[in-house]
Amino acid sequence: LQQRQQQQQEEENPTTENDTNRNDSSSPPPPIWAAHVAGGTHHAFHDYGEGFCIFSDIAVAANVIRQRYAHLIKRILIIDLDVHQGNGNAVLFQNRNDVMTFSIHCQSNYFSKKEISDLDVEVPASCNDDTYLVTLRHWLSRIEKEGGEYDFVFYQAGVDVLEDDRLGKMSLSKDGVVQRNKLVYDFAKRRNIPMVITMGGGYPKDRDDWSSILDAHSNVYFQAHQYISDCCGGDGVKEGEKEDVVESL
Repeated sequence: LQQRQQQQQEEENPTTENDTNRNDSSSPPPPIWAAHVAGGTHHAFHDYGEGFCIFSDIAVAANVIRQRYAHLIKRILIIDLDVHQGNGNAVLFQNRNDVMTFSIHCQSNYFSKKEISDLDVEVPASCNDDTYLVTLRHWLSRIEKEGGEYDFVFYQAGVDVLEDDRLGKMSLSKDGVVQRNKLVYDFAKRRNIPMVITMGGGYPKDRDDWSSILDAHSNVYFQAHQYISDCCGGDGVKEGEKEDVVESL
């Protein structure tokens, strides 16, 4: 948020030719993103938790941001792409114009009462890459064109949409999840919105082998790192770095 504030100040006071301490104003600013390698606990409510969620880290962070940085962050968008509806956050932010809850989830995978988000999009069981990506692309475009301005994004990046997930009931491939992530990253970059990426669900069918799920979770963050590196001309993820991290998990 301090980076965003500095960025905003630079936009309000553009670079002059004699100002050698500033970067070329024609260069697009790098994305300001952060990664929370846990959390995404979107099933927690005001006074109880469910679905492995005790409290909503996204809700706490969103409220802190609005309290401490109200001059900078007016509206927040939560993009929840876990296989389950973000029912807790839907209730926590009901009747709040400063936070929009957007959830794409499986229509046959509610384990408790269905709640009402600002935008709920159901996809069918066994939904494949093509159907999911067309749906996500459509609604991100609608939000971009019709949803007004947002100053901050939380991206709940659950990987329980994968075909080999034990609880998911959907049929996305690993490449499909990569393309899903890229649609969100493109959206945030296009709008130049700061973003926090969190984990979500992910449950292996073989309880003794978590490798595929850990790989999917870590890919979300490595992909974001590589995306920013590509934007800024950095080196990105070094060969063998990802494998070392996943193995340590």
